[in-house]
Amino acid sequence: MPETPRGPLQGVRVIDLTTVMLGPFCTQILGEMGADVIKIEPPGGDIGRWTGAFKTKGMSSAYLMKGRNKRSVVLDLKKDEAKEPLRRLVESADVFVHNIRPKAAARLGIDYDSIAAIKPDIVYAAATGYGEDGPFVDKPAYDDLIQGASGLAGLFGAVTGTPRYGPTVLADKTTGLFLTYSISMALFHRERTGEGQKIHVPMYESFAGFIMNEHMQGRMYDPPTGEAGYQRMLTPHRRPFPTADGYVCVLPYNDKHWGRFFEVAGMPDMAQDLRFVDQPSRSKNIDALYEIVSGIMEKRTSAEWLQVLEEADIPVMPMNNPEDLFDCPHLSAVGMFPEVEHPTEGKIRHIKVPVSFSKTPGGYYRHPEHLGQSTAEALADVGYSEEEIEALVSAGAALTGRT
Repeated sequence: MPETPRGPLQGVRVIDLTTVMLGPFCTQILGEMGADVIKIEPPGGDIGRWTGAFKTKGMSSAYLMKGRNKRSVVLDLKKDEAKEPLRRLVESADVFVHNIRPKAAARLGIDYDSIAAIKPDIVYAAATGYGEDGPFVDKPAYDDLIQGASGLAGLFGAVTGTPRYGPTVLADKTTGLFLTYSISMALFHRERTGEGQKIHVPMYESFAGFIMNEHMQGRMYDPPTGEAGYQRMLTPHRRPFPTADGYVCVLPYNDKHWGRFFEVAGMPDMAQDLRFVDQPSRSKNIDALYEIVSGIMEKRTSAEWLQVLEEADIPVMPMNNPEDLFDCPHLSAVGMFPEVEHPTEGKIRHIKVPVSFSKTPGGYYRHPEHLGQSTAEALADVGYSEEEIEALVSAGAALTGRT
């Protein structure tokens, strides 16, 4: 493996008690940016280790993605013997992050007051389902539930007639990004002032705000001037357009785009149609406009449309399925899915860090680890002897894994 990259978070230590997707997605990014992420797992491991395709038990594709650049440490926090190792790790850390509901966190002794008593300047980040001041505070939350409760599934229903969830864990990953930038901001504040603080990132509020950014519409005003919902997003004709042999994604957006589009479509007079002559008119008549476009697109092949629209400088892209991305010439050129040789899993693909830093690039420097692989190493870092580590293992408070 390459040496730890000089990422912008090099020197920052993160104690990571997160599971599934939301938190691990956040700490994956922190690790890519150079942070020393110590992933504390229960004896059974993060459930993500067992999700999806796998070659070796406990090393699923989901875990191989989110587990890179992290040290796996197993502590059974339900045992008293694990409290001292956790305390020492917290003392050495800059960030403590978990996605455990408030009552359960308090029972484990990892609520903010308990952790701040150990390390007063800690950046403590809790990502849970719902805000702490609301009646849902201790309800469980998963991506499907939040997609439904936040309005996203209903938006699909408004378009298709049947509510459904998006085919990706959109609420988890979006909230994970909220969590990432919140931690980064708090670290910046601590760098300036020396003050740690508590961060709470609720899934429901984060994703509801994400959804409603463009869908507030008439509910922006008091009294309302109309219902919530951005019509361009809700027309059933907003979709990849069928062509003579497939689909193409095209989005004429401004007046020039639409003028050029109708010209290359052989219908230049449509640009003067009062329904489509400017942005307010097009927005008002978006259903009719997209229905016309749909009929136009069926007259040529995908390759023909891609060529003519690109030549006219009209925004257009092919419609890909996930499997197509591995053959995309652009993603291949930028090295989006680089291959590495994992010590036990063989050759695996991972995903390139999509952002670039000219001075502190970050990247992939530590393979996803087997359960407990770094327990001994991390505990030795905070002063435990081999004999003390063996005693913790014998008591069932810790677990050391394969290397």
